Amino acid sequence: MLNGKVALVTGASRGIGRAIALRFASLGADIAVIYAGNEEKANAVCALARDMGVKAMPFRCNVADFAAAKATVEAVRESLGGVDILVNNAGVTKDGLIASMKEEAYDAVLDTNLKGAFNMIRHCAPLFIKKRGGKIINIASVSGLIGNAGQANYAASKAGLIGLTKSVARELASRNVCCNAIAPGFVKTEMTQELGADNALLGRIPMGRMGTAEEIAELAAFLAQEGSNYITGEVIRIDGGLAM
Repeated sequence: MLNGKVALVTGASRGIGRAIALRFASLGADIAVIYAGNEEKANAVCALARDMGVKAMPFRCNVADFAAAKATVEAVRESLGGVDILVNNAGVTKDGLIASMKEEAYDAVLDTNLKGAFNMIRHCAPLFIKKRGGKIINIASVSGLIGNAGQANYAASKAGLIGLTKSVARELASRNVCCNAIAPGFVKTEMTQELGADNALLGRIPMGRMGTAEEIAELAAFLAQEGSNYITGEVIRIDGGLAM
């Protein structure tokens, strides 16, 4: 259970982030719903979480902005009493072949997916160190492990996130802080909806189907709870066997 804990979840207004926020709320955690643009959806997630008897507040933040991330973490600390669990889920895609990819498309994906995670970890780390405990869960991707044609920027950002996870895990382990990464495969979300679940795609997945956001949330819930206290620096695939 997560009673008495405060979870800060980025990109929590939809998809995997939404599912994680609601699963944590069901386990008793108060939730900071970090979102980039859709206030209505963020408020809806907060309302569902409050229906479970926990506190939930929305915070608008461009995680790629170092100063904005700092201000948001401080606002969460003041409003909810601290941060015990950080989930770096915020992510964007701007797919294209490397021969024609524009610089701004590369930068935008790296800024949100990788620098955004660094920013949030950087500003939450002092809180974790002070209380000598905490959980950091980074949502990576199998693309960061095996690459994916047309996603050089996305795969690079997720591979970087895996390296960041391992370095942070080594730095903070002595402070009883666990840092792990989840590497989903193809998951049914708004972001992947445009890909479609055609036979060619499903044929690459040994289990023959896409995953669900709720399945990712279950793994995140395990990593957030005490049963995972001796796990750090790990990258756990949840991909139906795609990258084995």
